Amino acid sequence: MKCRMGYATRSAGCCAFAFVSAVAIAFALMLPGSAAFAADTTAGGDITPAEKLLFMTTHMSGVEALTELDYAFILSGPPAKINDTVRVLVTSPANAKSDAHITDRSGNVDVSSEGLPCNPVILYFLEHDVAEMEQLTGGQRRYFQRRVRLALAAGPPITPVVMEVGGKSVKARKIVIQPYLGDPNAARFAQYTGKRYTFIIADDTVPGRVMSIHTEVPGANNDFAHPLQTESLSFTGALRSLAPPPAKPGEPAPVRTPQAPRASR
Repeated sequence: MKCRMGYATRSAGCCAFAFVSAVAIAFALMLPGSAAFAADTTAGGDITPAEKLLFMTTHMSGVEALTELDYAFILSGPPAKINDTVRVLVTSPANAKSDAHITDRSGNVDVSSEGLPCNPVILYFLEHDVAEMEQLTGGQRRYFQRRVRLALAAGPPITPVVMEVGGKSVKARKIVIQPYLGDPNAARFAQYTGKRYTFIIADDTVPGRVMSIHTEVPGANNDFAHPLQTESLSFTGALRSLAPPPAKPGEPAPVRTPQAPRASR
């Protein structure tokens, strides 16, 4: 069985993003009856504030069922320039059942959140990113996953910022990591050693709370003013869907709600 992540085809068994497993272990222990996930934990088993903000915060709180969250996805290349819209259709209130449906230009995308309460678009972006790194460098996806996980487990600073959304100021927090700096194997993909990841998570006035995720590969001499490649996922709006998503095999057909309000941003 295959599943599509962004624009890469992967084995369905790899859909869960491995670096969140350490966070999932701690979260599972908080939930009665949940099984712990088999994976390495961070040093001392502590979960850093950055990991908590990205993976253990209930980003979907207050988001109603059948609400679609839209994100602009832009890849500046190489290998290609892509403009896309990533859609997250929330099917249970606040995504309490972790059953949100994600689509992009490739169609339905299977993203496993491992029971974490975060906005699944974060996992979508990171899974796409490591699949892309594997394709560009010939390295192993799990290696890049581990580097990102370790960078977040190192406790990067969280910086308060103010962003503009719809002409209004919104308080948010920013996390910046460079997972490949100091990597003993960096010579194998020297072009990407300085790659920088920026996460901006808003307060609960923004549905889903993810404002943007941005990566930059610097140009020659670590020049971020003239990057070799940039990739971004940015929140563009939320709308009420008129129909539930199609049922998965083995599930009962969804019930339409003709009285649902018209879609509006």
